[in-house]
Amino acid sequence: MSSTMKPFSQKSSAQLTGRLLAGAALLAIAMSAGAVQAQETLRLPIATDFDSFDPDNAFEMDGLAAINNVYEGLVEYVPGSAEIRGLLAKDWTISEDGLTYTFNLVEGATFHDGTPFNAAAVKTSFERRRDSELILSYFLWNVKEIAAPDDKTVVITLGMPQPSLLDSLASPWGPKVISPKALADNGGGKAAGAWLDTNAAGTGPFKLTSFERGQGYTLERYDGYYGKAPYFSTIELPLVPDIGQQVLNLQAQETDAVPANYPWAQLASLPPDLEATAAPSTSEIIGFVKPTGPLTDAEILKAFLTAINPATWVADAFGAYGHPAKSVYPEAMLDPVTPVVFPDDIEAAKATVTAKGPVTLTIGISTEESNALGRVGDLLVAQLASIGINATVTILPQGAAFGLKDNPDGPDFYIGKLTPDALHPENQSGIFFASGAPINFYGRGLPEADALLQEAGALTDITARNALYEKAGHLYFDNGLFIPLVGVDDVVVAPKGLVDLDLRAAYAPGNIDYGSVRWAE
Repeated sequence: MSSTMKPFSQKSSAQLTGRLLAGAALLAIAMSAGAVQAQETLRLPIATDFDSFDPDNAFEMDGLAAINNVYEGLVEYVPGSAEIRGLLAKDWTISEDGLTYTFNLVEGATFHDGTPFNAAAVKTSFERRRDSELILSYFLWNVKEIAAPDDKTVVITLGMPQPSLLDSLASPWGPKVISPKALADNGGGKAAGAWLDTNAAGTGPFKLTSFERGQGYTLERYDGYYGKAPYFSTIELPLVPDIGQQVLNLQAQETDAVPANYPWAQLASLPPDLEATAAPSTSEIIGFVKPTGPLTDAEILKAFLTAINPATWVADAFGAYGHPAKSVYPEAMLDPVTPVVFPDDIEAAKATVTAKGPVTLTIGISTEESNALGRVGDLLVAQLASIGINATVTILPQGAAFGLKDNPDGPDFYIGKLTPDALHPENQSGIFFASGAPINFYGRGLPEADALLQEAGALTDITARNALYEKAGHLYFDNGLFIPLVGVDDVVVAPKGLVDLDLRAAYAPGNIDYGSVRWAE
């Protein structure tokens, strides 16, 4: 300090006080501005990296909300419902023969590159998906013709009646509309995929602004959006594969949610500033029985089912957020009139195992699902031990589950957490259970069940349709092919006050709607 400094006078003291108050006021304003700025950004970790941002060529799970907020389709599911509403289509009509769907399009929508949205864009995008042999081309397998008679009308003609078409279009993996200019400028058709892997040009409320594979991604609010403007201006998606690290980041306020897989055992005792938002989900844990091995013995199978009855262990695994599955169809898709019933005579099960001699079997879980299903595997082993069955859990390498039908050494009982494409029962049975279904892990089927599925798929009467699907489900269970275990809720953990998450049952768990989510006033 300088030795020549003069002592304070009353005037100088008052001036300093005024300056301090002014500085405090400025600091408060700055802090307030910082808080507002912080609220403008929503930080949501994703556990798995993007393979591709191409809406036609990637079956993303954690990044599904990002793709669906950048790109839009003609229709979508209403949050919390199987009801379908218009998105890029205002409304639509269906011909009496069920072959022609006419969509009337919204006005004023534009792509993120500034070009206008119109019927020709829908035609170009849908034809790209259908004709380019992309991963998701199968969504339009039955589309014979796509016409754009004028700028605001799209006509889709089917090869045969398909009551599930609107569900396929509403699916989060369903056809989206991409800027025709972006497609043309980057090779067109399948060739444009190289650009679309890491870039985007949709009509949604957000645009992709940063794609750093292995690190994270950023979306920015699209100011030219024709619909309601989102609350947040920026969505940050850091890649955080470890769920424990996601929890720590949330507690340190470095991110704003743990979108999925928050440890079930900790949900009942969250910190006071956090809360869990739960919604129905189509995620269901289902067991697939190997066509060879101890479970092909009907008596052993009955004893096995007695021991693994979900009602005896589901609360230990999932607390309030899981329930015994009623059928092989998620309850949000089909609530059965007559749920499946597991046998419950434990003493008879013990006697069967004793009479049959030592029974040993393996339970398989994919490494991709080991965090979510590890506790389930441990509980099943304990339950089976109670009746004398020696069971062990084997963790399958990534992707190995898809080769189980060709692997004679595969587990006797494979359990998976399944999520169908859409909310029509055809999307469940046609993917997982029908003979030849692409994710029917052991390739098993029943001709009588296949016939029921085929009949049900042609019906528009929902009650009659569901009755046939339910009957097929009972056949699968009664014959020991597919065993429904647990329906699991979609649970997001976030600070109190984060509302309007608009979770949709058809989405993979944890996919918050960026366009609706906001901080409560």
